[in-house]
Amino acid sequence: MKDLRRYLVLKYVQYLVLSSSNAISTFLGLLGSLYTIVILQSAKVSSKSTAVLISSLAKADILVSVSVVSEMVVWTFDVSISSTAFTSALLQNLLTANVHISCLLLSCVAFEAYLITFFPTESRHLRTVKNATLTSRVIWILVTAECTLFQTDDLLKASSTSAPNRSPCVLLFHFSSTAAALLKSLSYFLGILLRIVNVYIYYKIFFSMSNR
Repeated sequence: MKDLRRYLVLKYVQYLVLSSSNAISTFLGLLGSLYTIVILQSAKVSSKSTAVLISSLAKADILVSVSVVSEMVVWTFDVSISSTAFTSALLQNLLTANVHISCLLLSCVAFEAYLITFFPTESRHLRTVKNATLTSRVIWILVTAECTLFQTDDLLKASSTSAPNRSPCVLLFHFSSTAAALLKSLSYFLGILLRIVNVYIYYKIFFSMSNR
C-alpha cells in the first residue's frame, strides 16, 4: 500500500500540480504505472474500490505509451506518414485523453479518501468495487467521446483547408468546431475546479488526521 500511495502522489504532482507534463514526469509516470499494474496483480492486494480506480489510472498511461512509441518510431526510422496532420492530431488527442482520464480518476480517489476519513460507516455502501468499476467505465466512455469529437474536428479542419470550396459537410464542420471549442473551454475550467477541490479535500484530511 505504501508503493500505491507513492504512485498516487506521483500522479497528483504530474497531473494536478504541474501546469504541463515534461519528459521527466512522463517517464516516471510510465514507470510508476507499469510497476503499479504489476503490484495490483499480486494476491496480497485486496480487491477494493480504491484498487479498481488506481488500476484504471495506471492503464490510462497506455495512451501515453502509444503516443511516445509512435513518435519514437517515426523519428528513429524516419517513417513517412501519408497523413501527417491526422496522425499528429491523433497523438495529441491521445495525450489529452490521458490527462482528462487521470485527473477525473485522481479526483475520484480523493473523494473516496474524504468519505473514508469523515463518513466511513455511512459511505460504505457507496465505496464498492461495482461502483468503482462503473465510475471508471463511465469516465473512459466520456473521454473517448471527447477524443473522438476533437479528432473529427481536426480532420474536418484539415479537409476544409485543402478544399474549402468543395466541402460537402459545411454544417457538420461548423457544428463540430463549435462543440469542440465549447468542450475545450469546459475541460479547462473543469481542470481548474478539480485542482481546487482536490487541494481542499486533502487540506481537510490532513488537518483532521493532525487533530487526531
